[in-house]
Amino acid sequence: MSQAKISSAKSYFMSGIGGSGMLPLALILRARGFEVAGSDRSLDQGRLGAKFEYLNAQGIALFPQDGSGIVSAEQILVRSAAVEDTVGDVVTAKAVGARDMKRPELLAELFNAAKVRIGVAGTSGKSTTTAMIAWMLHRAGRDPTVMNGAVMKNFVTPDALFASALVGNGDAFVSEVDESDGSIARYEPTIAVVNNIALDHKSMDELRALFAAFVGKSDVAVLNLDNEETAKLVMSAKVRTRTFSLRSGLADLHCAAIRLKPAGVTFDVLEKDTRQSASIDLDVPGEHNVSNALAALSAARAYGLSLKDAAEAIEGFCGTKRRLEVVGTAGGISLIDDFAHNPDKIAATLKTLHAFPGRLLIMFQPHGYGPLKLMRHEFVDCFVANMAEDDVLIMPDPVYFGGTVDRAVTSEHIAAGVRARGLQALAFAERAACGDKLIEFAEAGDRILIMGARDDTLSTFAAELLERLS
Repeated sequence: MSQAKISSAKSYFMSGIGGSGMLPLALILRARGFEVAGSDRSLDQGRLGAKFEYLNAQGIALFPQDGSGIVSAEQILVRSAAVEDTVGDVVTAKAVGARDMKRPELLAELFNAAKVRIGVAGTSGKSTTTAMIAWMLHRAGRDPTVMNGAVMKNFVTPDALFASALVGNGDAFVSEVDESDGSIARYEPTIAVVNNIALDHKSMDELRALFAAFVGKSDVAVLNLDNEETAKLVMSAKVRTRTFSLRSGLADLHCAAIRLKPAGVTFDVLEKDTRQSASIDLDVPGEHNVSNALAALSAARAYGLSLKDAAEAIEGFCGTKRRLEVVGTAGGISLIDDFAHNPDKIAATLKTLHAFPGRLLIMFQPHGYGPLKLMRHEFVDCFVANMAEDDVLIMPDPVYFGGTVDRAVTSEHIAAGVRARGLQALAFAERAACGDKLIEFAEAGDRILIMGARDDTLSTFAAELLERLS
């Protein structure tokens, strides 16, 4: 497959530069010597100061999101999905004749130009699996370039607090790829990883078509036999596959002797063809992270690492930010910050936490009115199936920072559905009221869980709650 050409432009303007998918792209471009500037609605609103200070320190100039940073047709505007046509940056780019790119277009250019392209897809687990692959290839001396939508804790330093990207000189480009906006169709992977397929942003028929096409363009597809939809891809795939499963010996990689711990998990991994095995001690908890590790190990094997080297390289992996991250403990109450935002992710988080004692006080902030409307009944079913009798669900309305959106379905619809089926659930319009209620309810032995995506202020909110508990 021929490698794509990267744009010859030397100057990029990133509108929405603080977003989880935009910031690592800006860092990769800057590290490769391009001139990079940007703007963000959060910057204009005075939020997330530390993130923008970090970008400034990398030599990235920041402007208001009013078009003032776009002055030449030689610039390329790259914008996140949240930046609409009416935003000043887009209007000005059109006026001066600058190219207007969506974020996935640029990422696909960079990804497709690499010699070895490892694309990590799936409804859940993309960021963690991507970070695991990054850590393994880094430790094995393969010096990868990595684009992740989450901060990879193993690469955080005082000078790189927002380490969601790596820029290496090796032949591999590792990236999570997104099906929610259909942009997965742009990528041409050498190794295609699909963790799972479940309802999230699109209908199941649309998702099946997108993932099948993604797998079909690869040289090797890494597929999860434990997920019904992904297992179907094994049967229809016309490319070489490497399968993984938590327990099925039919998979190329499966595991045994899973031993859960509050802050980690140990397990044995077995390879069918070679009959080799390895013991792994992970510093991230839950069976879902065992599955993520099997996906990452399978990708590393497809890339050429031995099972022994891959298993040794994954040791010491310490996770990604906001994935079951323990913020702290005060007065016998633990506070946990988590990115879970769709039913599959929420179920995995609740299942992991319920393996150990303690009531859960759950605050779930939906990541948008659109997903809330699409998955209204699935959210209710998920909480009902995975909450314990004494757990409490508290929800603010979805995150909203502007733009046009249908707000017909609110958090109260979810809370009411959960209450109707016999469990405790409340909804408030404002997040501050949710925080007050969590503090009011919390008792020694409880665990407060803050869940939600697309809003970096949730981590600040969690830290403030811990301070109040103290």
